[in-house]
Amino acid sequence: MKAGLPLLVGRSLRQHALSTTITVASVGLACGLVLAVFAIQAQSLRAFTAGPLGFDGVLGARGSQLQLVLNAVFHLETSPGNIPWTLYEAIAENPQVRRAIPYAVGDNYRGFRIVGTTGSLFEDRDGTDAPLVVAPGGRLFRSPQREAVLGSTAAHATGLGVGDTFAPYHGLVFDEAQRHDEQFRVVGVLEPTNTPADRVIWIPIEGIYRMSGHVLRGSGDSYRAEPGVPIPDAHKEVSAVLLELRSPQSGFVLDQLINKQGSAATLAWPIGRVMAELFEKLGWAIRVLGLVAYLVVLVAAGSIVASITNTMNERRREFAILRALGARRRTVFAALVLEAGTIGALGAGLGFAVYGLIFALARAVVQAQTGVVLDPWSGHWVFAIAPAAVVALAAAAGLLPARQAYQTDVAAHLNPTN
Repeated sequence: MKAGLPLLVGRSLRQHALSTTITVASVGLACGLVLAVFAIQAQSLRAFTAGPLGFDGVLGARGSQLQLVLNAVFHLETSPGNIPWTLYEAIAENPQVRRAIPYAVGDNYRGFRIVGTTGSLFEDRDGTDAPLVVAPGGRLFRSPQREAVLGSTAAHATGLGVGDTFAPYHGLVFDEAQRHDEQFRVVGVLEPTNTPADRVIWIPIEGIYRMSGHVLRGSGDSYRAEPGVPIPDAHKEVSAVLLELRSPQSGFVLDQLINKQGSAATLAWPIGRVMAELFEKLGWAIRVLGLVAYLVVLVAAGSIVASITNTMNERRREFAILRALGARRRTVFAALVLEAGTIGALGAGLGFAVYGLIFALARAVVQAQTGVVLDPWSGHWVFAIAPAAVVALAAAAGLLPARQAYQTDVAAHLNPTN
């Protein structure tokens, strides 16, 4: 009879196809939810703390390190303020710094942030990160011309291409009434990087300084740029400076100098640690989602018990006949446990499809909002543990109805009146 167990299970699943389908669907939803919660959390943490950022730290106005990183690296926050150009020059010449890139922000085009910077941003970077590369048919902007290089996502969403012109809008939130008079010409579109850089429109930093309505206060006094007149460095200011350091020890030295001893600026370093602290603060939300996922799994296990138990009355005669034909009690017991485990296995398989759907939606939202791309194929322990646990829990859920079948009275249920 052991060889016939799969046949018994298959026959039972076909006879109760509707309840089996509903139960498998509930198990699949539960398993997929567990996979999605843990995989998306791990992927997000990895992408935002150890992704291809290309820089080690951010220097900016005195204030929150997290706001600095979100503003300068992920282009999500407002700037905490500006620092003088002279401070940028000082940090760029510091022996602990390999490369310093100035950023000036405050404008957008249809919701995509415009960042003024220098051509050094597009130079080759040390380490494993690829440089920002202009796609064939374009080139980098030339300062101080009114030219722009678009990230791949910004170009696709706005419909701008090489040769097109556009007028920026003041502020980081798109408002038709805040349109600037200046026109910038697109000279290049970057290759996709799957980073926040894809959502940025890059222009020469001089273009930010000379935009109508902008006032420079690098010297402490208000200064408005005049056409054809060079801007003194003393009046220039930057929103942030992205830093590539020479070694990890350099970070400790600058942290002590700027954050501990100084009061003119803030150094957010290392970027990964700053973002990790954000995820730690949001850890309670992840735990709540995990708890909900576990509860859904328990509900799915309960549905297996209910599904099999609801068929017990009509199946007692079947079990009695099997017993009369020589089947042992443990064979009947094993058949129901195997049936429950099979439902769990089918649900676990469906769970991967549910996970794929949830992950695809989450990936689209994260990419649209931040430019960061999550990898659905990245390995995670939950892909092995969760399906196995679901199958084991499903088999355990089958123990109760299996016990009822084990105790079936053969004589009573072979009686034609029953």
